[in-house]
Amino acid sequence: MIRMKAILTFTAAVAFALSPWLSTGFNGFSPDQFPVPQTDPPIQPAGWAFSIWGLIYAWLIFSAGYGLFKRDEDPAWDRTRWPLIASLVVGAAWIPVANISPIWATVLIWVMWGTALIALLHTPLTDRWWLRAPVALYCGWLTAASSVATAVLATGYGATPVLTIHAAFLIGALALASIVLRILPEITYLLVLVWALIGIVVSNLAPAEPLMIALPVIGMGLLGLPFVLKRS
Repeated sequence: MIRMKAILTFTAAVAFALSPWLSTGFNGFSPDQFPVPQTDPPIQPAGWAFSIWGLIYAWLIFSAGYGLFKRDEDPAWDRTRWPLIASLVVGAAWIPVANISPIWATVLIWVMWGTALIALLHTPLTDRWWLRAPVALYCGWLTAASSVATAVLATGYGATPVLTIHAAFLIGALALASIVLRILPEITYLLVLVWALIGIVVSNLAPAEPLMIALPVIGMGLLGLPFVLKRS
């Protein structure tokens, strides 16, 4: 059974990585998917930020492959497998769902985040760059993406004022991330959040939206400060 879970993890990682190629891909919800069209939502990162998925897909496949051939019966690795499999299986179906239903896509991305977080919290410190780091990268991006999806969904169904609501969800994402980093201070989790926050800053430069520029910059500073102090 342990080896079977290693096989399933690898299979799920490959299926997850193939999902964009077997669908139309995803760079954010389309404006016309909502009763109130969402054009350039303030909380949504610039399109180039979504390229991080290439690294996430590749690293998860390498991790799962290493786990299959080198750590297939390792109990420390095995503790991460069921929640990670669940997250990746849901993730493999996520893009087709997102292109049809933003509501269900938002529900599923929180499921992906929750199961990825459980997997992350069970990762051992050994084999860090083979297991903890890629899972943290994946979970970190989902921390941002789940809050972005929820904010866009809320304003897409008429919640106002848009800027205030998106700012509130951004603050919520930062608070959530700070809790995770306090429990497990993994640098890859921080770096992918910084990437997402930079994407939000860039998307709000023209036309300039000071609040949605200031909040990500402050957030990067607050999240990164413990790492800086630890090294000083």
